[in-house]
Amino acid sequence: MRARSMNHFALSRRRFVQGLGFAGMVLAVPGVMAGTSAADIRPKPIPVLKGKIFDLEIGPKPVNFTGVTRTATAINGSIPAPTLVLREGDDVSIRVTNRLPVPTSIHWHGFILPFQMDGVPGISFGGIGPGETFDYRFKVKQSGTYWYHSHSGFQEMTGLYGSIIVLPAAGERFPADRDFIVQLSDWTDEDPMVVFAKLKQQSDYYNFNQPTAVDFFRDAANAGLSAALAKRRMWNQMRMSPTDLADVSAKAFTFLMNGATPAGNWTGLFERGQRVRLRFINGSSNSFFDVRIPGLPLTVIQSDGQDVEPVTVDEFRFGSGETCDVMVEPYDDAHTIFAQSMDRTGYARGTLAVRAGLAAATPPLDAPQPLTMTDMMGNMSHGNHGMEPSSENGSMNMNHGAGTMTHSLTMDHGGMAMDHSQHAGRAAMNPLAVPSRSVRHARTEYGPGTDMRVDRPRTNLDDPGIGLRDLSQRGLRPQGHRVLTLDMLHTIGGALDQRLPEREVELHLTGNMERYTWSFDGLEFGRSTPVHFRHGERLRVILQNDTMMTHPMHLHGMWSELENDRGEFVVRRHTIPVQPAQRVSFQVTADALGRWAWHCHLLFHMDAGMFREVVVS
Repeated sequence: MRARSMNHFALSRRRFVQGLGFAGMVLAVPGVMAGTSAADIRPKPIPVLKGKIFDLEIGPKPVNFTGVTRTATAINGSIPAPTLVLREGDDVSIRVTNRLPVPTSIHWHGFILPFQMDGVPGISFGGIGPGETFDYRFKVKQSGTYWYHSHSGFQEMTGLYGSIIVLPAAGERFPADRDFIVQLSDWTDEDPMVVFAKLKQQSDYYNFNQPTAVDFFRDAANAGLSAALAKRRMWNQMRMSPTDLADVSAKAFTFLMNGATPAGNWTGLFERGQRVRLRFINGSSNSFFDVRIPGLPLTVIQSDGQDVEPVTVDEFRFGSGETCDVMVEPYDDAHTIFAQSMDRTGYARGTLAVRAGLAAATPPLDAPQPLTMTDMMGNMSHGNHGMEPSSENGSMNMNHGAGTMTHSLTMDHGGMAMDHSQHAGRAAMNPLAVPSRSVRHARTEYGPGTDMRVDRPRTNLDDPGIGLRDLSQRGLRPQGHRVLTLDMLHTIGGALDQRLPEREVELHLTGNMERYTWSFDGLEFGRSTPVHFRHGERLRVILQNDTMMTHPMHLHGMWSELENDRGEFVVRRHTIPVQPAQRVSFQVTADALGRWAWHCHLLFHMDAGMFREVVVS
């Protein structure tokens, strides 16, 4: 039933999504109707503002992405908001005036600044009331690609987001002939509060990729009837779905690239022989994207605004809040920039072309891949992504009301024995030289807010994630196709602070899908107390994901310096994606006095409780 509905939905939806292109066209031509052809659309460029003093005005605007006019939230009449070009070392003043009937705010995502300027109502300031102006003043202490968005209600989801380029004082390390922002986002014609309410009532409301009878018979043919029955019985007992990859699918979302639907075909123009920099920003509210330009290698030069040692790949995944800068050398008249959602229900698309109006072929969506035992229980053997492990006991506990079910299976550590001995040697010299592997579940995890706990998490950073594993072997990509993983990223210059951590803070990412609650250590925001960092200390933070969804975790005000399981610095980030059943660690220098937000950047997860306050004192 659901599969048939999804096909019907895809056919009917295409009439809208492929027929309308830019929100800007409605801002310029308010009377546009549903039958408008993409050929009639003249994209309205996103304004670019430069300097040290900026005036931004937030207000409502009518938009039409799908054939239905809705009210969005715009800055200076633009969606996305104007691109701000700042310079490292400058003192800036950004005056934000609220023309909405409700309070608003702006958060400068990834910026190192005084906490009073961070823009989180209830944490760093009181918000901007209707008719009020707030003057954000701070010194620009970094360079690179960043973005800004509202931190009030669901305003970010209704259009209140924009991009920032900070020019380095010493000049660009990787010069380019063309430089484009590529900001991805998700739009819904529904009231975001209505979407959220539906998820609270039924967490898989928008999931049209549920297991079907066809899937069962396929499993039976591949693994045998008893194995297929056991697999289906296990998922039914857990009351979870192996296709639970995203909370909101293309059933509700239209995916945008620089404010354009796929039909709008945002286009960046280049000349043959030029090097083109693409500053990818995931400005979506609730979506992970897998990005590629078929046939064109992507050389990653920056991650979350920080220069990295160049690494060439063919595809990368990033979640809400993350940025990834790549350099490309187009060789054809037109190349498609293709960004499909992680649940494979929709995509954003644009073009690099030598002249306007050109378009290359758009790839088909990949078939969705179901979650595996690795994603549910962890302890995956390196080099065997997604395969069933085979030799050491591993387990995951499932909470359902007052009862607890424990599922066990066999696990294989493979070639990890040498790593363990090295860890033991370093730990003997200093227990904090390497991250702890002892899982410590908080007492608060044993309650109604948590429906599973992972007892043997995996710690590897070389997994591209569900849907991106073994693409060549599965015939989905050419041989040799390379997918970016966290362990491939290395920030130039290394860690900012060479001290070993003085202590560890361990927190678990938790949730209950039936209740649609998300939390830290089983406590939703409002029931939790602040996490305290001592001013000036160097500490290690361990995040363990006890859920089956990937969470992009964003710590405000301080850099998160990701390390591997040997305690070696990997990459500096402001947003770290934590995969299901994964345990990651990063080090922080608590050099920012004040109150800070720390949360999952999937907006509905944050609003449902995966949010903590951090106090540095």
